[in-house]
Amino acid sequence: MTIVGEWVAACALDALQPEEALRFDHGGRTFVIIRSPEGDYFAIDGHCSHEKVHLADGIVDGHIIECPKHFGTFDYQTGEARALPACVDLRSYEARVEGNIIFIKI
Repeated sequence: MTIVGEWVAACALDALQPEEALRFDHGGRTFVIIRSPEGDYFAIDGHCSHEKVHLADGIVDGHIIECPKHFGTFDYQTGEARALPACVDLRSYEARVEGNIIFIKI
């Protein structure tokens, strides 16, 4: 079965500075949108896979986001869990900019 995602407007382009994260809720799900130091945009699941804490409250450093509760880390470009206690990868989503809006494909 092929699942075709839909592009959803998530936030204004100027809502994120480099190495910042923003929470986005849609359809009963939570995502986190992050702007890399290079100015690219990424989206991953919004909760830490360890204890479901909101990752948008965490610290972004380079290409890593750190959970604010137990400091597990993820590569936000891929969703890969990088440091314990985070051990389950997060799903990543395509992101694109159109005009002044950041869209993610969910």
